[in-house]
Amino acid sequence: MAKVLILDQSKSVRNILRERLEYEGFSTEAVENEAAASVLCEKIPFDVILSDTACKVPDAGIPFIALSTETSIDSAVRAVRNGAQDFLTKPIDMNRLLQSLHRTIDNPAPAQAAPQQAPARRSRRAHPSQAEQIIGISPEIEHVRRLIDKVAPCEARVLITGENGTGKELVARWLHAKSVRAAAPFVEVNCAAIPSELIESELFGHERGAFTSAVKQRKGKFEQADGGTLFMDEIGDMSPAAQAKVLRALQERRISRVGSDKDIEVDVRVVAATNKDLREEIRRGNFREDLYHRIGVIVVRVPALREHAADIPLLTDHFIRLISAEYGLAPKPIDPEAVAALQAMPWSGNVRELRNVVERLLILSDGRITAADVKAYCN
Repeated sequence: MAKVLILDQSKSVRNILRERLEYEGFSTEAVENEAAASVLCEKIPFDVILSDTACKVPDAGIPFIALSTETSIDSAVRAVRNGAQDFLTKPIDMNRLLQSLHRTIDNPAPAQAAPQQAPARRSRRAHPSQAEQIIGISPEIEHVRRLIDKVAPCEARVLITGENGTGKELVARWLHAKSVRAAAPFVEVNCAAIPSELIESELFGHERGAFTSAVKQRKGKFEQADGGTLFMDEIGDMSPAAQAKVLRALQERRISRVGSDKDIEVDVRVVAATNKDLREEIRRGNFREDLYHRIGVIVVRVPALREHAADIPLLTDHFIRLISAEYGLAPKPIDPEAVAALQAMPWSGNVRELRNVVERLLILSDGRITAADVKAYCN
């Protein structure tokens, strides 16, 4: 039973949250100030703290979710900078709170204070757990999170659509992480990056001598992902011949290596992604309609960054902290005018482009990132 500490100055809020969470099966304690919270944290191994932003969270290394009456993006940014795993506004949407609690408990990341000085040495990928988070509190991103929570536990195949750079692979990884296959392999293959003459060998493997350079037997991606999830990125770029073999593998749950007539059973959940309109590709004769219906049991559309520009302040702050840690630097402050300038940009490259822009600004700006920096280095 997960243990939750409720830290809020309002007795009515504490009572409402405690009653609902205990009804949902959580073990709860509720206090009104940091001193009382600190005492309980020394006695009870809480899994998560629900804390009003007016209260100071005990420095106990316990993940916490921030609750606030403020609805501004600035408030959310401050909460995340202070280490919050999520930011919820009052009155609390209980369904969203429960989703947030389960996400935090299932994927714990200890609360961390914002770094005060640069680390002694540069460390690439210093905070991999941060890099794996889906950042944003906009309705568009919340919709994606809700779909992940609903779809991940089942075995249905998922097609993730969206423009380049929107984060389709991240969604696929979360679908795997929240599934019953989470302990098994997550194997990815970029169908657009592999020459058409090699795609079958890449997906299904080959026997020794199957072709000139096949000097030894090799397992393909389907076999490597057995028991887990196979993420087929840019599936709309596969050749018709490869599409037919993938369709057979999905229908019969078995594959055969190139150069072999022996069938091999595989237990794989396929999650596919594309930046193309597959229905249009079907109309043009470039994609098999039967394969589309096989892979698209559930369709998750990842919005373009311009569709949830309200999340740009949170994303920018996240990338500043993440990239600064990778370079072993103290995070630079960014002026509100600079953030507004970033929000006004078209972002054809979406979140991937934003990350690159933030990295450029961190390298080229002086003590802080200004609107002038954005104008100078981002156009």
